[in-house]
Amino acid sequence: MKIRSVDLEKVIGVTSQVPSMNRMEAAFAGKSNVGKSSLINALMNRKGFARVSERPGKTQTINYYRINKDTNEPGFAPDCYLVDLPGYGYAKTSLEEKAKWGKMIEGYLHSSAMLEKVFLLVDIRHEPSENDVMMYKWIVENEKEPIIIATKKDKIKRSQVNKNLSIIRKTLNLSADVTMIPFSAQTKEGLEEIWKVIASK
Repeated sequence: MKIRSVDLEKVIGVTSQVPSMNRMEAAFAGKSNVGKSSLINALMNRKGFARVSERPGKTQTINYYRINKDTNEPGFAPDCYLVDLPGYGYAKTSLEEKAKWGKMIEGYLHSSAMLEKVFLLVDIRHEPSENDVMMYKWIVENEKEPIIIATKKDKIKRSQVNKNLSIIRKTLNLSADVTMIPFSAQTKEGLEEIWKVIASK
């Protein structure tokens, strides 16, 4: 998918109301340091537009990235919002902050009228954590069907991929029809498949 323009149009914090937007939204959730910002930068074909940090817990707001504003041409990504949700599960974050972030994420999932696609990122190298399982359940309880993105595929051997994907599917108790996409920010494998899901009706 071609990218003509990218704008960070709106940033909301824990005390802000979920805004009413006029374009389809695709939201991205995942624990701290799972590679969410790297994925969003890859989707936008920009380096460093979404802040990437070695320090987990960097994203503490909900960030709305407008893609291809007023563009409706074949081959181009649709005019939409990529919504970056706060990373969860970072051990050094206070319980009070964790509760605020959780409330903010849940409020967004429950309130956004234009939210059509929700992607849950999990690290392909590890069994999903309790927080990952909880986030998956949250998404489902808010009547969304999450698409699983297994990040950091380049960090494991090719022979390990299917086994690790099976562990993710079993731990999250995914039905056979739930889409799971392996992704690598290094090789960009999975990128076009993710855009096809976003663009699909």
